[in-house]
Amino acid sequence: MNAATHAADHANAALNRSAALASTTIAALLVGLKGWAAWTTGSTAMLGSLADTALDLISSIATLVGVWVAGQPADRQHRFGHGKAEALSAMFQVVLISISALALGFHAVQQIMAHERTSAAGDGIIVSAIAIVATLGLLAWQRHVIARTKSVAIATDHLHYKADLLVNVAVIAALVLEQQFDVTHADPVFGLGIALWLAWGAWSASQQAIVQLMDREWPEEKRQRFVEVIARHPELRGVHDLRTRTSGNRDFVQFHVWVDPDMSIRAAHTVMDEIELKLRAEFPGVEMLIHPDPEGHVDTGLGAKDLMPDEI
Repeated sequence: MNAATHAADHANAALNRSAALASTTIAALLVGLKGWAAWTTGSTAMLGSLADTALDLISSIATLVGVWVAGQPADRQHRFGHGKAEALSAMFQVVLISISALALGFHAVQQIMAHERTSAAGDGIIVSAIAIVATLGLLAWQRHVIARTKSVAIATDHLHYKADLLVNVAVIAALVLEQQFDVTHADPVFGLGIALWLAWGAWSASQQAIVQLMDREWPEEKRQRFVEVIARHPELRGVHDLRTRTSGNRDFVQFHVWVDPDMSIRAAHTVMDEIELKLRAEFPGVEMLIHPDPEGHVDTGLGAKDLMPDEI
């Protein structure tokens, strides 16, 4: 890894930690406020918001641990780095969100069947308004970090804080409808809606983490663009056995290239260095393993048909 890549990784790790620390701090503050509001109002929607925020706090701590581990440099036991710690952190968050959705849905159904009503709505509305302002600030910082680092853990954290923003809006709506307009069951119905939203968010958040944990290939468009950059080098006769994957915010690629069978090892090495420089210019930070083959030689495997773009 060159110095520029190492510096970029260090900066990204610091940004990820800052986003995780911010979400942990805000979640801790909101847990206290919502706990008090849920106790004073008896609102299912507020209770659901409290449960969501309590799990936000646990998830944010897990995110903080995940991005800290993922930011550690490669070592003897982890030669490809620790990037998958982010995906593991994201999956942990998915499990917590799913539990929260199930528990909230069950409580909402119970309240509907028992015909319970909330008490004074003022406290819940004030707390939810404070939560909305704090969450908007956090989401803005998370968007900035995600744009820079592409962190799957921060992206998952961002997703459920977006859900938390909607939860707080829903709490206000439920309390106003039930207390001011006497709309029967508004609170538990909104609570049930929040539970369904959380369940959908958990499903959506799990997909990107699973892609990384399963070492799925890059999207075809990105993969094709990578091959096109390789093809620009005049000494190459073809490329095959291309394999790609992503771990955390780091991309990994390995591939074979065809060169003139009579080319010396020194000349082939020079060509490989030139290819790597061109690729790093358009794919910063990618980890590459390039293997030169004499023209016409094709290894068997899933990537064996990855030839030059005009041959695909």
